Amino acid sequence: MAELKCGVENCSYNKEKCCCKGDIMVGGKHADCCTDTCCESFAQKREGSYTSSLEHPCKTISIDCEATKCVYNSNYKCHAEHVDIKGGGACTCAGTECATFKES
Repeated sequence: MAELKCGVENCSYNKEKCCCKGDIMVGGKHADCCTDTCCESFAQKREGSYTSSLEHPCKTISIDCEATKCVYNSNYKCHAEHVDIKGGGACTCAGTECATFKES
């Protein structure tokens, strides 16, 4: 479990820079840098709606990861202590990225 800081303000799971989904998937099977990754769990926030799998946001979260070239990836699981997801005004998951990605 990683400590997650989510900067994707337009995601319906984001609450107070934490994630209310419970777990996320980082995409980027062929990623060579953080801009080649994305949060595949992104769901665009709609006015007047809030999506939550959990009642309260969690500071630590399970992260599945397809970015096999990342030093923190082991058997498709992220083992970083802290993960930053960026993408302030994202409208799709392609507008997000794992800023913690570090090529091995």
